[in-house]
Amino acid sequence: MFTGIVEEIGIVKEVNPYHLLIEAKRVLEGMRISDSIAVNGACLTVTSLNSNAFSVDVMPETLRRTNLGELHYATQVNLERALVVGGRLGGHLVLGHVDDVGEVISVIPEEAAHTMRISVPSKLMPYIANKGFVAVDGASLTIARLDDFSFTVSLVAYTLEHTTLGSRKPGDRVNLEIDVIARYIERLKEGSSQGLTFDFLEEYGFVRKES
Repeated sequence: MFTGIVEEIGIVKEVNPYHLLIEAKRVLEGMRISDSIAVNGACLTVTSLNSNAFSVDVMPETLRRTNLGELHYATQVNLERALVVGGRLGGHLVLGHVDDVGEVISVIPEEAAHTMRISVPSKLMPYIANKGFVAVDGASLTIARLDDFSFTVSLVAYTLEHTTLGSRKPGDRVNLEIDVIARYIERLKEGSSQGLTFDFLEEYGFVRKES
């Protein structure tokens, strides 16, 4: 579980099939092999580490659903360690399970901030709500506006400086994870539209079949 508050920008130092070596500093503090780490919002497992870098394996399914397959030497990536129980939840609940990839349509300076418009695969649009949450490359953002196929977020100076979103430009592909609460609400709506059935109640833990 993550919060969508990016801790550090890492640098990709090595890319092999299904394997990444990432240079970092802050996230290495207290890190151990087998720990979870979000890389551009994708939850991965640390397989090795040293004093200035760590390695992760990337499965084929992750490469299909995210932009990690586009990484190369010296690419910057957003990094966040898993949430510590009892810690502050500064963003929103982020699972690190990327739903799909969107594309940056525009980036427009607006006083001290930038507005970024991102296209969304049609299957995700039912989960995108005005003033709701979305994780973009692992960064927790609030949706400012939306239309039938895209949403707009406002990036404050801190986000521009401390995440890779500050270097994103039109045409770049970004990882998207919808708000888990929106996901369950939509699923519950689907169930209620089909009528309240025993299977529906069982699926959500209200009843249990006798063994």
